[in-house]
Amino acid sequence: MVDEPDLEWIAQCLGGDTSAFEPLVARHQKVVFNVALRMVGDYEDARDVTQATFVKAWERLATFDASHRFFSWLYRIMINESLDLIERRRRLVALDHELPSPARQDRDFEAGERAERVRAALARLPHDSREVLVLRHFGELSYQEMAEALAIPEKTVKSRLFTARQRMGDLLVAEGGEP
Repeated sequence: MVDEPDLEWIAQCLGGDTSAFEPLVARHQKVVFNVALRMVGDYEDARDVTQATFVKAWERLATFDASHRFFSWLYRIMINESLDLIERRRRLVALDHELPSPARQDRDFEAGERAERVRAALARLPHDSREVLVLRHFGELSYQEMAEALAIPEKTVKSRLFTARQRMGDLLVAEGGEP
């Protein structure tokens, strides 16, 4: 499944029209950011991952295989950037306790607590489980799009998603709440 507008913009970029990269960014940045946010769990880190994803895509655009979807290729770059950031973060030692942001203080307590429980549970899931949950529920990709992005069969996507939902529910219940 090849996306014609993406291919046209890519061809223009490779032909020297640097402004043709702008519509590619505009078209894909929202989903890239949303998935990155769910992967790394921090707004600013997700912005950094999104920016790094598009910079790398620009730098490596000549390596893109036009027989595949641009989003699938871009998605792999974003996942690698997210995993690199998570790994770097693990190596850092927290020197101070984190203070809640003013925005966090202003949020409704119950909704904020639920969102935090979901974020924490997502962070504890294995990478493949987190990946399918984020793509489906936050990236709003279809099973077919997920299969293409992950380079796995659609049946495997469905199986992983079923298992991931069960694990997520178990984690949320174990924390004393509802799934």
